[in-house]
Amino acid sequence: MIFPGGEVVRGMKAIALNEYGGPDDLTLTELPDPKVGPDAVLVRVKAAGVNPVDWKVGAGYLAPVLDAHFPLVPGWDVAGVVESTGPDAKEFAPGDEVIGYVRKDWAQNGTYAELVAAPVRTLARKPAALSWRQAAGLPLAGLTAYQSLRRLDVGEGDTVLVHAAAGGVGSLAVQIAAAWGARVIGTASERNHDFLRELGAEPVTYGEGLADRVRGLAPDGVDAAFDFVGGESIEVSRQVLKDSSRVLSVVDAEVMAKGGHYLFVRPDPADLAALADLADAGRLTVGVDRAVPLSEAAEAWRLSQSGRTRGKVVIDVS
Repeated sequence: MIFPGGEVVRGMKAIALNEYGGPDDLTLTELPDPKVGPDAVLVRVKAAGVNPVDWKVGAGYLAPVLDAHFPLVPGWDVAGVVESTGPDAKEFAPGDEVIGYVRKDWAQNGTYAELVAAPVRTLARKPAALSWRQAAGLPLAGLTAYQSLRRLDVGEGDTVLVHAAAGGVGSLAVQIAAAWGARVIGTASERNHDFLRELGAEPVTYGEGLADRVRGLAPDGVDAAFDFVGGESIEVSRQVLKDSSRVLSVVDAEVMAKGGHYLFVRPDPADLAALADLADAGRLTVGVDRAVPLSEAAEAWRLSQSGRTRGKVVIDVS
């Protein structure tokens, strides 16, 4: 790439938005390589996970709380190989395989690109048991599930209700809770019931009468409930909980006004490493519903917006 003035700047392929918009506004372009701070590393991206927050940021839905700068490269999930390190990024070395939830305090230089500069506080080593695609789908969804379960102190002997249990976050929450010794009841459409059984959950069909179906499985009530979808999940949860305060939502902050908990996932290398350990121990896997090349990122957004995926949508980058 030649900039005005004649200097030649190395460039990378990336997906970008030039203003707030939707899937049709995503453009495959070339941008300068990212600058790497003292406590960051440059990651050669193998795959990038797609999450609903990506297209919500792109549409401007988070503008009241998150500044965006254009051109905006979306994406917070990454799996790739460290290419170079900043002078105080001693945790990693070139050639290390890493995963990351690369969320910064603003939106601009995301993971839908050949290269991403990632602060070390957002990274952990890639679990060997997962493919690049699976690894790219783990960070945001896995951390959301892990931090949600920890927030409500889920453990041995608990009975937990997971709403949208076949989705990206829900399917990981099911596995983590089961690994911690909890009994899991998961809501999903009937076509996903066998999938949930494979993950370790007892499936129930969502929709009218859900509370009665949950009571049929847990007559004494459930110990904790997790809303990963919105809608009526909080109210249904309160009807079947032993303690109505043990409900958590990652969708609706109004849950706090009803005595429950709201969680917005945070980057945490220790939590990410714990997820990698679960994967390498054979206790956690990532279902990939669909993978698309970088040039088809718009299709990845449409799939995510449909709300009908089982597991994760990811973008193959290199």
